[in-house]
Amino acid sequence: MEEVSKRIQNLSESQTIAMAQRSRELKAEGKDIISLSLGEPDFNTPDFIKEAAKKAIDENYTKYTPVPGYLELREAISKKFKRDNGLDYKTDQIVVSTGAKQSLANVVLSLVNPGDEVIIPSPYWVSYLELVKLAEGIPVIVESGIEQDFKINAEQLKRAITPRTKLMIFSSPCNPSGSIFSKAELKELANVIAAKEDFYVISDEIYEHINFVGKHESIAQFDNIYNQVITVNGVSKGFSMTGWRLGYIGAPKWIADACSKIQGQFTSGTNSITQRAVITALEADPSVTNEMNKAFKERRDLVLKMLNEIPGIETNEPEGAFYVFPNISSYFGKQTTSGGTIKDATDFSMYLLNEAQVAVVTGEAFGNPNCIRLSYATSNDQLIKAINRIADALQQLK
Repeated sequence: MEEVSKRIQNLSESQTIAMAQRSRELKAEGKDIISLSLGEPDFNTPDFIKEAAKKAIDENYTKYTPVPGYLELREAISKKFKRDNGLDYKTDQIVVSTGAKQSLANVVLSLVNPGDEVIIPSPYWVSYLELVKLAEGIPVIVESGIEQDFKINAEQLKRAITPRTKLMIFSSPCNPSGSIFSKAELKELANVIAAKEDFYVISDEIYEHINFVGKHESIAQFDNIYNQVITVNGVSKGFSMTGWRLGYIGAPKWIADACSKIQGQFTSGTNSITQRAVITALEADPSVTNEMNKAFKERRDLVLKMLNEIPGIETNEPEGAFYVFPNISSYFGKQTTSGGTIKDATDFSMYLLNEAQVAVVTGEAFGNPNCIRLSYATSNDQLIKAINRIADALQQLK
């Protein structure tokens, strides 16, 4: 009998990856699919980083690395935290992993016991919920809609905390909404967090460099909760290094030690060549990301302008990342030309894939069943073509 473990049976497939895979399959069949589904910059990794990788190969950095990462890399990360975020993390508080997703998994598995409650503000990145389930924790979803710019407030957080609460996971800039918490908003959340002992926060800051409103703010900056925060970051988004697979944490030493321990039994140290290249990336002036950031802001403005011209689509203005997360619930109940009914965001997404040949991701994957996520990490020409197709397809609904 072929039967996988219950923990795997309880896991859901990543819908972002699933939609990207379906798009590739349809393209292979000759369909002209425009994919707005995957969270990956369409820019190349900067040349100076690629040159550093080539140099590392020539210098024979091809052996196993220390589990938490090369000391030189952790020193570069420590300096980056101080320079960009005003955070003091020593090298023994830093663990380098194979992507920020592994960093998140390490922390969740290191802290969460069966039955512990984990607060996850909605909308959330798809893997947060599944990682908590894998650790046998209990996800506690705190909802925020478009009228709140998809950001929970301190009162909502306070109401969600119980004696069993162990952890909160959130991102800023947020995937999927692009929302960014201001310093004042983070301070209000920090004051609630500080009031509870044995309560920790994962702050996912992977989109730090894609910010259209100014200085990035980290929740670990507040002294009253510094020892309760695990800051997660990486190079995939800001430096367009998704395939290089490197993320990292800054955390209290005992948490960093736990993450290193579990990583030592899974993957051990991250790819040696990637680590050497990332030293160079992090030592560079952060302004090297400005050109990409400017392009994403221009695309955001283009996408919002076009979406706002389509009746029934409600948008807010994302402040970072490279997504829009429009509310499309006004289309629920409408009929397709083939006799089907749009019942929810998943039906809506499949309709766009089949009729408009545009791939988006249902908001249900992110905890908001009234929305869809569109990535604008593609060219202006493709974005214009895709949204025109969406508008034409929606006109056919009755």
